[in-house]
Amino acid sequence: MTDPRSGGDSLPEAARESRARSPVPPLSPLRVAVSGARGRVGREIVAALEADPGFECVAAADVDDDLGAALSGASAQVLVDFSVPTAAAGNALTAIGQRVRPVVGTTGIGDAAVTTLRGRCEVAGLGGGVIPNFALGAALLMWLAELCAGHFESCEIIESHHPTKLDAPSGTALRTAERLLEARRGRPFRHPDPRTETLPGTRGGSLGGAGVHSLRLDGPVADQTVIFGAAGQTLSLEHRTTSRTAFVPGVLAAVRAVVATERFYTSLEEVLGLPPAASLGRAMASSEAP
Repeated sequence: MTDPRSGGDSLPEAARESRARSPVPPLSPLRVAVSGARGRVGREIVAALEADPGFECVAAADVDDDLGAALSGASAQVLVDFSVPTAAAGNALTAIGQRVRPVVGTTGIGDAAVTTLRGRCEVAGLGGGVIPNFALGAALLMWLAELCAGHFESCEIIESHHPTKLDAPSGTALRTAERLLEARRGRPFRHPDPRTETLPGTRGGSLGGAGVHSLRLDGPVADQTVIFGAAGQTLSLEHRTTSRTAFVPGVLAAVRAVVATERFYTSLEEVLGLPPAASLGRAMASSEAP
């Protein structure tokens, strides 16, 4: 510490000499490759990596490029994938084969592919992740929805995306429904079907009684609303993404996490270290029981 009265350094002479002899070296930037680099989100990720001194974008490949060749010699530590559902799992396997940790943001690859990637990462001793949404607000919405799941008997999930999104429902909506059911230990929601459906499909899809509806129209980037219902009341949780820059902080946090921990992540909440919402929700429900 510095003594303001003396204007000098109050550290002992030996400590000052030791500090001078042993400077702390600057941390090397994390070396990151991006697949889907010319897509809407990919461009934002590349720009963020180039702007942040903590990272270095060492390869940028797109859907028609040879990812294996791009990774060869790049010495990448992490591959961030925002490509297309038909290519993402293969891209991640290519990365693992070159001892590069995959962080997949592409949705619609399926549970079997996620299980395969987790297993391959574990065998290789590498961190990785498949995360359906990297926006902090979306992660908190899912976390809060889990807390609420045990207290309501009906639920509808509405997601809105741009018209060119390739999968429906969104990975975020599907994972939200799965997590709500996990929080309820598989107990389904009530999902009444109409006696007469004059326009087929009007009620949307359903997973365990949680209604799921996909909107595709000009204007939205990625929005989601979860509506819970009970007698005489509803509770709505809503998240709106106004720019794809919303995904950047979560992606960079995941890149740091997979290198630092060598764990496999399936949600941004895990990356952020939030406590499991399902266990908190069950504890709340049990405390209310007579």
